[in-house]
This record gives sequence, C-alpha cells and structure tokens, in this order.
Amino acid sequence: MSTADASLTAALVGNGIIATNHVRALARQGGVRVAVLVDPDSEARAKIASLIVAETGWPAPAQFDSLTAALAAGAPDLVIVATPSGTHVELALEALAAGAHVVIEKPLDTTVGKALPLARAAREASARGQIVSVISQHRFDPASVVVADAAHGGALGRVTSAVASVAWWRSQDYYDSGAWRGTWALDGGGSTMNQGVHTVDLLVWFLGRPVAVFAYAAALAHERIEVEDTLAATVRFANGAIAVLHTTTAAFPGLSVRVNVHGSKGSAQLDRDQLEYFYAEPAEGTDPAVLGDTHVDPTRVGPRNLASGLVPAEHLAGGPVPDDAFVQGHSRQYDDIVGAIREGRAPKVGVDDALRSLAVVRALYVSASLGREVLVSEVLAGQYDDLVPDPAATQEPL
Repeated sequence: MSTADASLTAALVGNGIIATNHVRALARQGGVRVAVLVDPDSEARAKIASLIVAETGWPAPAQFDSLTAALAAGAPDLVIVATPSGTHVELALEALAAGAHVVIEKPLDTTVGKALPLARAAREASARGQIVSVISQHRFDPASVVVADAAHGGALGRVTSAVASVAWWRSQDYYDSGAWRGTWALDGGGSTMNQGVHTVDLLVWFLGRPVAVFAYAAALAHERIEVEDTLAATVRFANGAIAVLHTTTAAFPGLSVRVNVHGSKGSAQLDRDQLEYFYAEPAEGTDPAVLGDTHVDPTRVGPRNLASGLVPAEHLAGGPVPDDAFVQGHSRQYDDIVGAIREGRAPKVGVDDALRSLAVVRALYVSASLGREVLVSEVLAGQYDDLVPDPAATQEPL
C-alpha cells in the first residue's frame, strides 16, 4: 500500500444517502479519490458511480457487491465504511486485516461489546502504520474548535454545565425507507444514536470524561420503530460538570441543534454548528485600555458577545451558510485523515474517542430501560452488552 502518490485511493463501502456526502467531501479535499464502490444493491452503486463521473473528474470506479470481493481484487489505500451502523465493526476489521486505512461513518457501531474488538485492532494496526478514524465532523467546525479550546485552556474558568438539544423532525416515510432504520440491531437506536451522537460527542469533547447518566426515552410520534424518537437525560462528568441532553426526531418541522457550555469565567453557545455567543473573562492583569469596550462588568449590564471576533462570518449564527456547509465538515475531517496517513501520525478522532461517545449513548438507553442512573464505566466493562433497550418498560401507563 503506497501513500506517496498525490492521490490516495479509497473504497466506499455502502452507497446510500451519506455516500454522496463522502464523495463530495473527498472531491473538495483533493487528497483521495474513490476508486471502488461496494454495495449489494447495484442500483445504489450505479447512482454513486454516476455522481463520481459527473462531478469529480475521477475515472469511473470499479464496482463490487461485497468488501471481500473488492479486497480480493487489490486493497485500496483507504476503506470508508458508510453502511448501516450495526455492520461497521465487521467491515472495518476486514479492511484492517487487508492492510488498508479505515474511516468509519458515525456511530462506531451499535454496542460497546461489538466495538471493543475494533478498539484493540486499531491499536495493533497503529503499530503497523495504519490509521482508523471515525467521522465526527463537528469537532472540526471552527465554532466548535473555539469552544473546545476555551473549555480546555481555562478561558471559561471551571466548566460547570452544558445544555444540548437536537430538535429535529423525521417523517414516518424516513423510518419506512429502509428495513434497518429504527431497529436496535442495525440502527443501534433512534434520535440519540442516529441523529444525536454528534452532539453527544461534542459534550464529551468539551466537558471531558463522562461518569454517569440518567435518561428517559420513548417513541411518541412514529410507528413501526423499535427505538426512541425522544430522549431527555442528565450526564455527570469526572470534573464535576453536569450536562442536560435532549434529542428528538419528533419536533416538527425540525429546529436547530443547540449546545450551551457554561463556566465560572465564561460561556459559549453553538446554534446550527455556528457560534452564537461567546464570552470569556479577561486574563488577570490585562490592561483595561487594551480591552476597550469588548468587556464590561457582567454584574451590571452583562458581558458583550465576543463571537464575531473569533470566527469568520459564515461560522457566526445568522451568518451566510454555504450551500455545501454539510460537505465542508466532512472535508475538514478528511484534511486531518489524509494528513495523518501521509505524516504517519494518529488522526485527531480515533476509535477510543468514538467508543466513549458510543458508551454514553448506550448508557442512556440502559438507564431509560432500567429506570435508574447508570455508570458509563459499567457499560464500557460490558455489563449490559446483552441488554436490548426497552425504554417503554419504565414508562407509567397513561
């Protein structure tokens, strides 16, 4: 496997909706071309192949109905796993065994028990120079980076709490569009695992190691699904911070994702992946003349919003949103992935990062099913691997 060429080759496994985003993100990034498509559905493969030819200038990709067949024809530099969630680990392990680097679309998989063998395999592969990264594109949003840097660097003081809401809408047709959607086995969950896992990941990134959760969950506005469409929870972190999390796919017509992070010396707010508010107390000893009117006494009239001086206009709440904003997030993460491959370093988001977020989501489901607080460490230790979540079990009858 050579990484010295100007363009790395990739096999895109899973040619559904999200595959389009990966193709466009890679075309924008410029360091990788999709040379192989893998999907048992020939029509799905043909659709993505047509997109590649029409939009990227790459040669028409080879097509296979299984990863095994594709690898037998020659391993690409990179295998991108964009299949239903419950198949991620199996395919990633096969790709690693063939010597390829691996990128996995979120989430890592559906259970911690399935994901732990991949975490071990990824560490072993790292010693051989292979990288494994899991898509967590919002860690690369400029607004999110500002908040993370402030939280980690002390600009917010002691981080005390966070409030996050994913208030989306998904129609019944969405869940009916694929037999795997809304199932525990292949979707791994509903509004939290599928739509909210990125927000869970941001909370973990901002606030640190999660310790315990308490959750309520239910399916309130959809039929023929096993999973939740609404969840509300609290999460405790090792540093003492407490977060409130809300996810739903039953908020018609669909609102924004909002994340507030609060500390003893500052606060920040994200809305639709843009920076809506930011304030951090000036460092001790800062000359007031240097600050001008950018800071005021918060005990009197409240602090000024400093967000506009921290990110470009398109990353400010209410600013112009590029047509390809969703693609840009993946493209920024691919910048890091390609850099990691070429430089022989670890990617910024690895399997262990994704495993922590997966463990939080699983802990939320266990808590909602058992009606009590659940320790994240218990989930990571495999204590609930065999539990099939049933949030309805703890709901009082109406």
